[in-house]
Amino acid sequence: MEESNSKYLITDLKDTVNLMNSEDHEDRFKAEYYQTKIRLEKLHDIIIKMEAGKLDFEPKCPRNVLKYQENCMIQYLNQLEIRAEYEGIVLVK
Repeated sequence: MEESNSKYLITDLKDTVNLMNSEDHEDRFKAEYYQTKIRLEKLHDIIIKMEAGKLDFEPKCPRNVLKYQENCMIQYLNQLEIRAEYEGIVLVK
């Protein structure tokens, strides 16, 4: 994902470091959003592979715990998007 009108290319957690360390609260907000989105996508990939029987490791917790975590992260991401809309912060979704 690339953020428009910005010098940042966000594709991995390490790409959020400049945003996260910024003095600008909007940049830090964007870092939080992108980090959550990246983690959610990775968790979703794990769940899909787990359900397809193609996961290359054995999770230590049950599938329903991962699904609950995924649902909470989706709700949190949604709240960040609503807040961004109120505050006029442009996010690349």
